[in-house]
Amino acid sequence: MESLIAAQKKWERQNGLEKTIEDVQSVIDMLTKTRDDVASNAAEPALVLAKLKSPLKDSFERLNKDAKELYTQITNYGKLLDKRFKPMKAPQSSMNGPATTRLTNRAIGMHFLREGLFDVATTFVEEAVESSEDSVQEASKFWHVEPAETLHNGLTEDYRYHSEDEEMEQDDEHGTETGEDLQTKFADMYTILHALRNEQSLEPAIAWAKANSEALEARGSNLEFELCRLRFVELYYGRAYQDPSGRLRALEYARNTFPNFSHRYFKETASLVGSLAFGPRMDASPYAHLFYDTTAWEDVANSFTREFCGLLGLSERSPLYTAVTAGGIALPVLEKLERVMGEVGGQWTSANELPVEIPLPPSYLFHSIFVCPVSKEQATDSNPPMMMPCGHVIAKESLDKISRGSKRFKCPYCPNESHPRDAKKVYL
Repeated sequence: MESLIAAQKKWERQNGLEKTIEDVQSVIDMLTKTRDDVASNAAEPALVLAKLKSPLKDSFERLNKDAKELYTQITNYGKLLDKRFKPMKAPQSSMNGPATTRLTNRAIGMHFLREGLFDVATTFVEEAVESSEDSVQEASKFWHVEPAETLHNGLTEDYRYHSEDEEMEQDDEHGTETGEDLQTKFADMYTILHALRNEQSLEPAIAWAKANSEALEARGSNLEFELCRLRFVELYYGRAYQDPSGRLRALEYARNTFPNFSHRYFKETASLVGSLAFGPRMDASPYAHLFYDTTAWEDVANSFTREFCGLLGLSERSPLYTAVTAGGIALPVLEKLERVMGEVGGQWTSANELPVEIPLPPSYLFHSIFVCPVSKEQATDSNPPMMMPCGHVIAKESLDKISRGSKRFKCPYCPNESHPRDAKKVYL
């Protein structure tokens, strides 16, 4: 990498195209001045053009020299890249075909929607549908992933075991989602986020939380209470600190709102109401951290984004952004792996796993790796984890060894007996 860095620094010292741009500008200025002189009859045209011939020739020679130097630098830099990053013979992945293409296109289109680039998303979907072989059917199911298309590599949302009735119910609820529906929902999300971050207005977010109160409660979300708590603090201070009427407004708001949260947030609501007794000396009170939180608005905006996407069945961050960021983090390790393999003459022969561990931040670790408690081996696609009716999970090979073809067998961790066909495959 040192040679690449040195070549880049040398290029930067020579100012890249800046010198060429200056030479081009000098030629333009020279021609412009000559045209003005000829137009004003300040000099004989033949004499002026004769004098212009030699400077123009010198200018074009400098331009050719600059272009040659730039071309040489680009060529040398390309050779260094080819020398430094030799092609690595990686095995061909089994992830190919129309299903993978459809999932990849969906991830890209969803990323544009999540970023608020609605026009770009619409154009991308149209072009992706036109390039598809089954474009007639593709347009109707672009945003829908069939269970049969789910891959065991983390490209889709979490796919857990459901009964047939539950799967049919989910298809009825989410299967008909269109691009227009998603665009409308994400437009609403950005409107509320703009109100939170730029205008510090809680009303749109509180209205949305109340409209989705039951769904948020089912998820165990704290969003509605966090918004109401921030609203209480806002009323307490008003738009300016030390507003004497702010405490009365906050108290009235607490009387009308906090009883709805008392069954789950009794301690928190009691602390907020009790803080009113400290009046102007709130900065010296035990509740100062509730009223002087400089990150409260950004925290509640992030919480809103997480819950909004969660109700849509999506992760807080774009999967495409997560995959690209994780790939960037893993790039130095893979570069070192390529160099070591080149030195020892080794070859990467596994298509489904990396030969080294890639250290990723905790926020990028989504899927747990199951290790069978019986065989102490890691589960694979051919040896998946199986859950018995008693709730204990072991690998399929261990299940086959324990059952040994018998009708019933005893669980290795509890007295319960079960039949091998009663075990269900677990997706992590």
